[in-house]
Amino acid sequence: MKVLLESLARSALVRRMFTAGVLLTALSVILGYFSSGSFCRAYLVAYLLWSGVAFGSLIVLCMHHLSGGGWGYLIRRILEAATRTWGLTAVLFLPVILGIPSLYSWADAQALRANPALRDRQVYLNPAAFSIRALVFFAVFILLAVMLNRASQRQDSDNDPALLRRLQNVGGPGLLLFVVLLSFALIDWAMSLQPEWYSTVFSAMVIVGFVESALAFAIVVLFFVGDQDPLAEFAVPKYVLDLGNMLFTFLFLWVYMQFSQLLIIWSGNLKEEIPWYLSRLQGNWETVTMLLAALGFAIPFGALLARRGKRDLRSLAKLAAFMFALRLLATIWIVEPAFFPEGYSFQILDLLLPLGIGGIWTAYFVSELQRLPLLPTMDPRLALVRERMGETRVGDITYE
Repeated sequence: MKVLLESLARSALVRRMFTAGVLLTALSVILGYFSSGSFCRAYLVAYLLWSGVAFGSLIVLCMHHLSGGGWGYLIRRILEAATRTWGLTAVLFLPVILGIPSLYSWADAQALRANPALRDRQVYLNPAAFSIRALVFFAVFILLAVMLNRASQRQDSDNDPALLRRLQNVGGPGLLLFVVLLSFALIDWAMSLQPEWYSTVFSAMVIVGFVESALAFAIVVLFFVGDQDPLAEFAVPKYVLDLGNMLFTFLFLWVYMQFSQLLIIWSGNLKEEIPWYLSRLQGNWETVTMLLAALGFAIPFGALLARRGKRDLRSLAKLAAFMFALRLLATIWIVEPAFFPEGYSFQILDLLLPLGIGGIWTAYFVSELQRLPLLPTMDPRLALVRERMGETRVGDITYE
């Protein structure tokens, strides 16, 4: 732990992560030169995985400003640092735009001529409209993140209650606007991979997965920085338990939405709806689905039922890291069957690009995390949180 913190202070860890990320991404580009389609597919998976942390962090941050729960102060600056990666996240989307012809059948002239259903959707699904909508989405996302971060940073020198009200006033409408726009973004980026298929719950299902990713990522980061003052004062089992309960809630909600959609579509047996699941329940995709159900749900579900494990930050962080790693498999499961409905064939780019993009994104995140104190000590609600948190700290076995 001490070595890690010293590395953070010298920014050596940032340089190493960034260098590793750039090298892995460069290697992926070289390999992708021989198979542009494979590169674009793997890149979309990597992008959705890591941008999902930024998306989910903004949602959880808005929830914290609205609720004011003590759990939020443990990870607030972690969430804020993740939302300040929006500039990088927007830049990293450019390869997706460049890869539109390789990713989306609605951009292929030959497919349009052969499929009347695609031509009917061409007014909405076309490269120009796709790019313009992405520009609008990112402009709103970045504006919302800037407003929340600026008000939060001003609290470090001014405990004016007006700043608290501003955070709440931005967090409420901002959360609603963000979720609506992100839903449309996911229709473009993910659901239109199979443009003849549609689902009213698909975007919500993916967004819940993003929130799970953000919470898991924040808990892992908290494990490494949670023993630093003044954050350590608030890293008590009571609030660590709250984080564990939130992680459990969004895990369960994600699986519930998946199963409910499958049940409804399967019972309806409509040719417009059922192909999405058919492609994920045949060939070796069935094995991937069962593996995801066992490792991505059953094991974390059982572990998160135990109260004691959720009160211990070390145990919870290990489980959160495991769950975040499984989000890669979940993202592959969402994207890849659109291209390989008969079965999944692992390619090295499926691993290299998530690691490469992850190294670049995480390096930027860590540099942002170092900019501000880990605890917003001037927040007016923090005194109330201190009164309620009890006497225990992370690692204690005494209960309130």
